[in-house]
Amino acid sequence: MDTTELLQKVRKIEIKTRSISKHLFSGEYHSTFKGRGMSFSEVRPYQYGDDVRNIDWNVTARANEPYIKIFEEERELTLMLMVDISPSSYFGTYRQQKREWATEISAVLAFSAISNNDKVGLILFSDQIELFIPPKKGKQHILRILRELIHAEPKGTKTNLTEALQFFNNVIKKRSIAFIISDFYDQNYEVPLRILGNKHDLIGIHLYDLLEEKLPDLGFIQMYDLESNIIKWMDTGDKKIRYQYEERFGKHVAGTREIFNQSRSDLIQLRTDHSYIEALMGFFKKRMKAA
Repeated sequence: MDTTELLQKVRKIEIKTRSISKHLFSGEYHSTFKGRGMSFSEVRPYQYGDDVRNIDWNVTARANEPYIKIFEEERELTLMLMVDISPSSYFGTYRQQKREWATEISAVLAFSAISNNDKVGLILFSDQIELFIPPKKGKQHILRILRELIHAEPKGTKTNLTEALQFFNNVIKKRSIAFIISDFYDQNYEVPLRILGNKHDLIGIHLYDLLEEKLPDLGFIQMYDLESNIIKWMDTGDKKIRYQYEERFGKHVAGTREIFNQSRSDLIQLRTDHSYIEALMGFFKKRMKAA
């Protein structure tokens, strides 16, 4: 991809996702993810109905009239985006690949964060850490993140969630909001996920394609595994084979959900022919009700 094409793609995604973020998610994001607490802002004269526990006795003594302390929410937060760019993310049969969906979702979340003056960082991973961008503020920083999401090509050939989660835990010390966007084709990442979930506000976004869930009857076809590079012939006309295929994927979906439940972290499971806007809105509303 040349520079001109890359910039055009960045601009196209920026226009689309900034509009979505501005009109749909900025308020929901602010309400869902609270600041660290309350910090002192200023003092003002006491008014009837004010909480007497907030009286500033030092200022009151100097002024010979009661003054109270005014507090405001410490709003600044850090949003970390952990995006799986392993070869399986390039699969897609409905309009876009999973990788492209992950890019749009990341952009919406990032623009929502900077509209609330929060920092945003990025970790791209496969079976290794492909890229780390420390959290910062500002539009130019978000555009850099978008460029990397669009342009980065994985060196790794599989998915290693354990390494990605441990890397995050080592480099991000301050409590953050962390979205993990992946198809979660990996095993034995329960312990690092639980450790990270105890320290940070962790949300998984499980992306999958319709063809991963349900195998159509197409007769004998070649199936290519993007992460193992194995090609197999499969008789999709065999009902038993189609049933086993769907059952295996159903176990994967249920297993991923159970892992996140055990870690007490949220999970959004999203098929790519469904609206990620509705999925995110549903998540924000659910979190606001639970708050």
